Amino acid sequence: MSEISLILLAAGSSSRFGMGAKKQWLRTKDEPLWLFVAKEFEKIGSFKEIIIVGDKRELGYMQNFADYSFVAGGKERQDSLKNALVVANGEFVLTADVARCCVDAECVKRVIAAKSDFDCVAPVISVSDTAIFEGGYIDRSKLSLIQTPQLSKKKLLLKALSAETIFTDDSGAMKNSGFSVGFVDGSKKQTKLTVKEDLELLSCLNPPSNNSFCGIGFDTHAFEDGGVCKLGGVAITEEYGFKAHSDGDVLIHSIIDALLGAAGLGDIGEFFPDNDPAYKGVDSAKLLEDVIALVRGVGFEISNIDMTVLAEKPRLLAYKNEIKKNLAKIMKISPYQICVKATTAEKMGFIGRGEGAAVMSVATLKFFDWKNA
Repeated sequence: MSEISLILLAAGSSSRFGMGAKKQWLRTKDEPLWLFVAKEFEKIGSFKEIIIVGDKRELGYMQNFADYSFVAGGKERQDSLKNALVVANGEFVLTADVARCCVDAECVKRVIAAKSDFDCVAPVISVSDTAIFEGGYIDRSKLSLIQTPQLSKKKLLLKALSAETIFTDDSGAMKNSGFSVGFVDGSKKQTKLTVKEDLELLSCLNPPSNNSFCGIGFDTHAFEDGGVCKLGGVAITEEYGFKAHSDGDVLIHSIIDALLGAAGLGDIGEFFPDNDPAYKGVDSAKLLEDVIALVRGVGFEISNIDMTVLAEKPRLLAYKNEIKKNLAKIMKISPYQICVKATTAEKMGFIGRGEGAAVMSVATLKFFDWKNA
């Protein structure tokens, strides 16, 4: 199989899945689903290369897991596939959807064995149920359901995908361009994970491990006259605010870094640079919402958040519960999972002189428990 490049598509938004975590990031034990699928294909044979197509914001994170080639996905499936084809070095490409995660080795071998007979080879399964179309009954023996993986000659597939038409799979594009398409027996083991109910059909997956992950965030900002001092998205005083590129919510910034750290995703500056005009004066609560979606998307859920505000001013005792409730609303967790503490610097340093404030946050995450969700 040294002439075959394996392309695994894992850039989808999982909009139909409806569980917060993206399908490709569900954990089976400690492995994200896309890595589990890649390893299943590696058991079948040695490919020329393995190319993983992922969301561009997640590519750096993906590289922590394996030494494959990683390519940013596009708007549509075929845009993602074209991006991978540009870097593929094999004469043939074997394209698979990570969502079809229970890989049947014998089915894959049947597809590969037919590579010299057609320009494109796809596995198909028969339809067992009575079928109707626009109210009329049709002969189900004439119907087949097409699966992946599909094998194509790389140059021909790239040409076929240059058409303006949007295709849902490789074989449709190849057929549309007049190239030969052959079919082999597919496998009902290869159920595609589309909606959450499909999880019950996937016996190949193990539940996620119960490991926990801890991250620390720290941020500090100086005060300046005027503006609004916001902590945890709550306006504390309008006498002074924080000197910052954004709204300067030092508490939320520390939470963001703690969450990113616990997930192994990086730091706040990598996602929201302080020299980007798009974030000038931005509401930090919006940034936190974005990070929560990212952290949940790659397969985590929040266990708890603990914060310590270090400041001589403002005094937070009267605001702690409001801050906690607001953060719980933003992060979609319960207030009992959040602790807000405050202390002073005993008049020492710039904080002791009332020139600014600092916050230390600790976040604990665990894998999204899709098995019991």
